[in-house]
Amino acid sequence: MTKLSVNINKIATLRNARGGNVPDLLQVAKDIQRFGGQGITIHPRPDERHIRYQDARDLKPIVYTEYNIEGNPEQKFIDLVLEVKPTQVTLVPDAVDAITSNAGWDTVKHQDYLKEIIQEFQRNGIRTSIFVDPVLEMIEGAKKTGTERIELYTEAFAHQYGLGNKEGILPYVEAAKLASELDLGINAGHDLSLDNIQFFKRNIPNLLEVSIGHALISESIYLGLENVVNMYLQKLK
Repeated sequence: MTKLSVNINKIATLRNARGGNVPDLLQVAKDIQRFGGQGITIHPRPDERHIRYQDARDLKPIVYTEYNIEGNPEQKFIDLVLEVKPTQVTLVPDAVDAITSNAGWDTVKHQDYLKEIIQEFQRNGIRTSIFVDPVLEMIEGAKKTGTERIELYTEAFAHQYGLGNKEGILPYVEAAKLASELDLGINAGHDLSLDNIQFFKRNIPNLLEVSIGHALISESIYLGLENVVNMYLQKLK
């Protein structure tokens, strides 16, 4: 079964809008796990506009499932991850002013840079994953960085699926096959939703984990958080 890691950035966005502690991020993380979620993902950004760096520290004793911290490996982020020691760190090449992640790594151009950072995390017992587009050259480059996993950037698939083009899955199938041949673990995330997750899961071999935030929290406004978490778990079986 593919694990569901819930990205709680949007909970932090809602909390920060009023400046208090409603909703309580830590309680939401506890509840998601109680509802059956198999991981918690956060993506702190330098301006701390949603997840704060202190949130990452405060969540450490709360998360007893998979704890995944995503982000661009600037020094402040590296220091945070080495302090918190989550289960997994996912390296994402997003710009400081990016609203959300919008591209995978060029694993050829940045190979040496990534290799050095990945080795540091691995020396500290933290599993590594790197955000990549479904491009075979980038998958091959990812293997050379030494990372244990990749996270397939799924926005293009989700867009095509929404247009009714199910062939948009094909580059992801090929990328996943190559990753498996190279002994890379496969995660996926970005714009996955209740509408498209089952189709994606059924077509991607050896999919270990999906990280879902924006869609899941938005769907929960109508359907309820506990219900939506369990709907995803059913579709991922």
